[in-house]
Amino acid sequence: MDDKMRLLAAGNLLEAHTWKGMLESSGISVELKGEALLGGVGELPTGIQNVELWVYQSDYQSAKKQMASLNAERPQWKCVNCHEVNESSFELCWNCSAERSEQYS
Repeated sequence: MDDKMRLLAAGNLLEAHTWKGMLESSGISVELKGEALLGGVGELPTGIQNVELWVYQSDYQSAKKQMASLNAERPQWKCVNCHEVNESSFELCWNCSAERSEQYS
């Protein structure tokens, strides 16, 4: 029986591997799922192009605390200038280059 839980979905592969390394350096085993789907970017729906981090249930709370300390779970934000939705890792709007707002989607 697989007792792993999805911790979060990363916006890109580099981000996922960075978080994986951080968690593993703390003794938390992490499995990445969805890496193989990234080869289909542009042909697959955007909802399935994320890489997911999975951890054992026994490590889940500890992993959540570590990710929260990095603000890894900040929600997407909406630009107050042009109203485009931006990924949490963006500090500038991808559409109009306005600085990050405090309006979350």
